Amino acid sequence: MALIPIREALRAAMREEMQRDPSVFLMGEEVAQYDGAYKVSQGMLAEFGPDRIVDTPISECGFAGLGIGAAMVGMRPIIEFMTWNFSLVAYDQIVNSAAKIYQMSGGQYKVPIVFRGPNGAAENLASQHSTSVESLYAHFPGLKVVTYATAYDAKGLLKSAIRDDSPVCFLESEMTYGMKGEVPDEEYLIPIGKADIKAEGSDVTLVTWGKQVFTCQAAVETLKSQGVSAELLDLRTIRPWIVRPCSTPSPRPAAAWSCKRATPSLASAPRSSPSSKSTASTCSTPPSYASPTATCPSPTPPTLRSS
Repeated sequence: MALIPIREALRAAMREEMQRDPSVFLMGEEVAQYDGAYKVSQGMLAEFGPDRIVDTPISECGFAGLGIGAAMVGMRPIIEFMTWNFSLVAYDQIVNSAAKIYQMSGGQYKVPIVFRGPNGAAENLASQHSTSVESLYAHFPGLKVVTYATAYDAKGLLKSAIRDDSPVCFLESEMTYGMKGEVPDEEYLIPIGKADIKAEGSDVTLVTWGKQVFTCQAAVETLKSQGVSAELLDLRTIRPWIVRPCSTPSPRPAAAWSCKRATPSLASAPRSSPSSKSTASTCSTPPSYASPTATCPSPTPPTLRSS
């Protein structure tokens, strides 16, 4: 096991897949000569050359569309957005082309493409760099929206995304690129679509994703000190419904949405039976989920089993 930063885990995933498959290439702003805006692609230009590590103009619509066309004819592009905020310039390409070509062509064309880059709030970057876009893309059939918390998950999920024959929106976090975690030396993959239980508990379930996992881990410890047993469910694949990775009924669900700072207000949550219904949030709760009788941000009961 190696203890490495998340940016190195992501780089290792791309390097291994590019070494394994010559159809994989990386394209985006400053990914080559500058070694990446966040140094995720550092050293890759020297290893793979300018034909596979491609610097682009500042034109997300242009290079996203170019990547989609390359995917349709057998390549496996990795498209890096300097921030997912800028993916809105390519929104039409992603949701009306990448997401729909397989269905519209009757299965004649696959679009094995990964769109990746930092998502959500960062430090002092204001409105143009701080939008969380998962809710925009998760509701479009044909797109898979994936994110991670740890270095282990980052590498395993990105490798699976690159091998997937569907377009994948891979959401990273600028604020956690430098966080270190253990990553196995041997190759491994993490299946897309499978959540992960980061902590087991019987009184309440915290449902979250991305860097908000770390806030919820702190909340789990606070709850534990108050005699409340909390389960922490990391979705990893974002959908408009919740899929549980185990066969046991869910405790009382509580949703935590991703934001820059969060107050662990769940620390005072009372014990409750699995049949109780309530929603709590560590940051601002969307109005449609604000009702105290809501079960979770999904019309599906939280006892849904994964296949």
